[in-house]
Amino acid sequence: MSLPGSRARLSLFTAGTASLALLATACGGSGGGSSAAPEEFSYLSVTENATVKTALTALSKGECKTANDALPLKVETVPQASLDQKLQLLAGQNALPVQFAAGNAPALTQQLAKSGKVADLEATLKELGVYDQLEPAAVSTIKALYGGKLHVLPYEYNIEGIFYNKEIFAENGLKVPGTWDELVSAAAKLEGKGVQPFSASGQQGWPLTRLISGYLYRSLGPDALQKVADGKAKLTDPQYVKAAEEIAALGKKGYFGKGVGSIDYDTAMNQFLTGKAAMFYMGSWALANISDAKQNKVGADNVGFMPFPAVAGGKGSVDQYPSNVGLGITLGAKSFDKKTGDWVSCIAKNYGSTALKDHGSISGFKVNTEVKDANEVTTQVRETISSSKQNVLWFEALFSTKATTVSQTNAASLVSGSMSPKQFMQTVQDALTAQ
Repeated sequence: MSLPGSRARLSLFTAGTASLALLATACGGSGGGSSAAPEEFSYLSVTENATVKTALTALSKGECKTANDALPLKVETVPQASLDQKLQLLAGQNALPVQFAAGNAPALTQQLAKSGKVADLEATLKELGVYDQLEPAAVSTIKALYGGKLHVLPYEYNIEGIFYNKEIFAENGLKVPGTWDELVSAAAKLEGKGVQPFSASGQQGWPLTRLISGYLYRSLGPDALQKVADGKAKLTDPQYVKAAEEIAALGKKGYFGKGVGSIDYDTAMNQFLTGKAAMFYMGSWALANISDAKQNKVGADNVGFMPFPAVAGGKGSVDQYPSNVGLGITLGAKSFDKKTGDWVSCIAKNYGSTALKDHGSISGFKVNTEVKDANEVTTQVRETISSSKQNVLWFEALFSTKATTVSQTNAASLVSGSMSPKQFMQTVQDALTAQ
């Protein structure tokens, strides 16, 4: 994404957590932040993500003006790379803001919660009567990430799948693939016609490892990676290596184009939006780019969205969408008073509509006012989210920081052929075992 906020919402799932041991020391036994009633609705976010800040500012002047008059919004930002360190420092000083961006990995927020510094959002939202303003699928995703707890609010909510160029598909007589074999066959036909089948960033790595987890979830079922996290399976087991083999084969056949390892996120996005690639595995945050006529040269009406296809004989289902909550936002426990509650109630009722109307951004809050979608694909994704019953995570969601880094930095080697599928899975499993 070339939009500033997008890098943040992605890399929050790839960045490492800085010194959780230090955080535990800073939080140990203090039981939470300052108990003094807040004088401002202070909000700490990351510099790279402007969407939430802009939407909250709009609410403070509109639907939430009454709450803002009583408790004025004050926004502070820090570079994303400094977020964890800043949170640790503030936690140690009992000076966490009223609302703040969750740490770069779920483990940091869980540590804050254990030390009593994070509000019990589920109980609080139910008490305020606005718990039903959250999309069930978003709640499910948050709880999957945070050990069954609603530790963050879903200011963003993303599902993932394959965006495709309708015009290229029609010109080549292709239907939307329903199975993995059909997808590979479509890619082969496109390659044969001189069309690059897939656009992906090997430099970031995660757009490639997302394909591995997609295959795993379809072949082994929605608990495939939970079993690895629980020690009941290993990435080196044959059925897990099979997933890496399938993705490596796409690279070996040239379906990602040339030099995928050197392609960054923005370049991969541009390849798809300028018609140089037929398909693009990505999250729904890409709708902002797709809806931007300056970026999207193929036209939003020519973009479709499909789920990761089924694997023959697999235990997974195509309606199980990988999902995340992007830049999760949480609230301090000790500063959550009636004025804070008024703000949170207003946000729960109005944020979904404001974000969609002003930014084309889908959140995990329900949309309570009619907002005309920018295009058909946005409507399709919104309807998919609303009807979604079961969601899955992504490849590294339950990995340690070390294993996440190892996975993503070696993904390009996997599809370029310089690392075998077995080597790749062994390397990541070794990093997991060493945690």
